[in-house]
Amino acid sequence: MSFEELGLSENLLKAIKDCGYETPTPIQAGAIPHVLMARDVVGLAQTGTGKTASFTLPMIEILDGGRAKARMPRSLILSPTRELAAQIAENFEMYGKYTNLSMALLVGGVSMDEQIKKLDRGVDVLIATPGRLLDLFERGRILLTDIKILVIDEADRMLDMGFIPDIEKIVSKLSPMRQTLLFSATMPAAIKKLTEKFLSNPREVSVSAPASTAKNVEQFMIWTHKRAKDDELFALIEQENPGTAFIFCNRKRDIDGLCKALRARGYDAKALHGDMDQKSRTSTLEELRDGNVRFLVCSDVAGRGIDVDHITHVFNYDVPMNADDYVHRIGRTGRAGRKGRAFMLADKKYDEKFVAAIEEIIKKPVPVQEPLVQKNAKKTAAPEKSAKPANKNKKPRGKDRVQDEEIVGFGDDIPSFMK
Repeated sequence: MSFEELGLSENLLKAIKDCGYETPTPIQAGAIPHVLMARDVVGLAQTGTGKTASFTLPMIEILDGGRAKARMPRSLILSPTRELAAQIAENFEMYGKYTNLSMALLVGGVSMDEQIKKLDRGVDVLIATPGRLLDLFERGRILLTDIKILVIDEADRMLDMGFIPDIEKIVSKLSPMRQTLLFSATMPAAIKKLTEKFLSNPREVSVSAPASTAKNVEQFMIWTHKRAKDDELFALIEQENPGTAFIFCNRKRDIDGLCKALRARGYDAKALHGDMDQKSRTSTLEELRDGNVRFLVCSDVAGRGIDVDHITHVFNYDVPMNADDYVHRIGRTGRAGRKGRAFMLADKKYDEKFVAAIEEIIKKPVPVQEPLVQKNAKKTAAPEKSAKPANKNKKPRGKDRVQDEEIVGFGDDIPSFMK
């Protein structure tokens, strides 16, 4: 199938050709005709499958020719993170460049003033994170009654981040006479319930099994001690000699520390997590896309929606506590037909249950590789009992230790119930 056969206008076809795209991806070929027929759609697809274009292209087609009123956008796309929202905005700029449609991006971490000015002029397409959208709505700066098309992107990620109550609140402000499109990589029970509540007789388009891992990504796991992770990671980097790589951590404290350690060894490394201001995050992503950053040390805020084709490796410094996040993390590599390699460092004492959950969801075991740092491999065994008496004043370790390291947060785009 060609883009011409999908029924898109000449202006859209010209913009698509400018981007160098020749044929639609499976999710685009499956979803676009239904969207153009004004049907509600549930799209099951991972990032990297071209799903953003599967709703942006037909939205531009439908909206082209109309005109938005002040503070009354005509369409709304809800995104879980600032990065994904910014990427969707880039898609609209590329595909809509031969139209007169206007767009506004509402995300936390930046000043509201410019966003409010755009809303006052009227926008056809509003791309927003739930927190910032509700903030502006409650200030009376935006009306949602004229929304003709609603897109809920990365719905399962919205669920993980606690945004479902916010989404329900937003949808309650919209007209029931709307078209709703929901995209998700997985379909847990809570999301299925959401589709039944918000969508009317939707067409389901699925291009791959939910939570399946990319076939062109080689996966490996190394059982090691948590105190040996740094040495094992550096040995892996030396052995693999990656071009550009993502290194995923579960905690902000580890992200900053590991980034400093990489720089101390002479590597080009940058950090990315939810507590960074938007200007720093945008600058880091631009450097990554331009090839000026070799290692991006990050939280799961970067696990979805960042489309960079030249990532050769993914290193899971920490085992993700949510099995779905493993799928999205390693999906950063092996894109656009390229091969990729993914490694996960795990400690049996703490991570065995999380590894089991990952292997259950991907329906296969992750191949185990022997540690490269053999002297540290011995530390995975139970430590020898000390002859010294226990110090009652010493901090407890392991699962008995109070967690003083803050789990990676949401930044400014936090769910309303947490404020």
